[in-house]
Amino acid sequence: MSKIFSFCNQKGGVGKTTSAINIATVLAKSGVKVLVIDIDSQGNATSGFGVEKPDMEFTSYQLFVENSNPKEVIKKTEIENLDLLASNQDLSGAELEILNRDRREYILKSSLEILRNDYDFIFLDCPPSLGLITINALTASTYAIIPLQCEYYALEGLGQLLRTIELVRKNLNPGIEIGGVVLTMADFRTNLTQQVIAEVRNYFKDKVFEAIVPRSVKLSEAPSFGKPAVLYDPSSRGSKAYQLVAQEFEKRFLNRMEGWRNEMIHEVTEQDDNLRKAALEAMRKAEEEQKNHANKNAGPHGDQKETM
Repeated sequence: MSKIFSFCNQKGGVGKTTSAINIATVLAKSGVKVLVIDIDSQGNATSGFGVEKPDMEFTSYQLFVENSNPKEVIKKTEIENLDLLASNQDLSGAELEILNRDRREYILKSSLEILRNDYDFIFLDCPPSLGLITINALTASTYAIIPLQCEYYALEGLGQLLRTIELVRKNLNPGIEIGGVVLTMADFRTNLTQQVIAEVRNYFKDKVFEAIVPRSVKLSEAPSFGKPAVLYDPSSRGSKAYQLVAQEFEKRFLNRMEGWRNEMIHEVTEQDDNLRKAALEAMRKAEEEQKNHANKNAGPHGDQKETM
């Protein structure tokens, strides 16, 4: 069963989309089956994979408003093991259209149930807001991934995001966890960057990924070429950092998935053993009953009694 990750931060320009598409690409290249769902009306994840937004007839808008089967909306990318559910400006009006629906916070979760066995990871690239679309994403997710720019202003809205995640945990999705914090746009020449890194690590502890993504011209250039930076220029500083983040990501979450799978296999094996033991016990009792019945019907010399 796949794990669902919301890449979320209500502040724009912190590297949500860049983190989602580059981590997804590295994971897919290593054999992990990944689906990226663009739920931002700006459609940056869509164009980041080289998909022309105006050409998209079916997008994530259909998931929210028309309850479409997601399998009919998903597109293959040029990257093996990586699929995309695209977005465009149609999604900008979706929040108003679903505002009065029953269980409106669960629309995305219900739509994704059919995909849970098709992918190892599902990435949700959230809009830069904490509106109903992001609430849907958090309600559907196993983990929240927080890309965080290494600047003072990036910390200001963090408290609101954490409160929102906690409210979702209490009221909508008790299973959601903060899966990790990706530090982005680091300028190691400044004291402020070092202070932000220290403060974030002090608060989030081991939730923070060890690899830190630096400011990089190549990370900014890659979207205009319709490629994730790790494919556009794998040797750039930013690409190398995302390769390291993706390796941590795989170790942190795929190994945990293997553990869950092993537990499930062990549980099924135990159930099979119990069923086999129960069947053997039933056969033994049936044989005993058959012998007892035969003894009752036997004559004084062990011959079978005649029955009328």
